[in-house]
Amino acid sequence: MNESSPPPVLEQWWLASLGRTVVWARLRVREAGTAEVFDSDGNTLVYDSEDTARSMLMDADFVAFDGLDEDDALERGFSLAELAPPADGDEAALRARMVQSLGKRA
Repeated sequence: MNESSPPPVLEQWWLASLGRTVVWARLRVREAGTAEVFDSDGNTLVYDSEDTARSMLMDADFVAFDGLDEDDALERGFSLAELAPPADGDEAALRARMVQSLGKRA
C-alpha cells in the first residue's frame, strides 16, 4: 500500500498448509468494495469484490486464520500456538515472511 492509498476497511489473514509449511495470504477490502490479496509471491491480486477474493482463496485451499480453532489447526498438522500472521511492514520485507516452515514436531 502506498502513502496515498486510503486504509482498508477490512484486513484479514488467510493460510494454506502443506505438512508443516504454512503459506499466508493477506486479504484487504477497500472502501469501494474492491478487494486485494497479497500473495506469497509478492503479487497483489485485485478483485471486484470481497466475495470474489474469498472464493479465489478458498478455491486455492486457503482458510481464514481468524476462523481456525485448535481442532482445525491440529487437523492441518500444527497448533495455533505455533502460528502468527507475518508482521506488516513494506511489502518487499513482508513477502519474505509469507511462507513459514514450522519445523518438526517435538
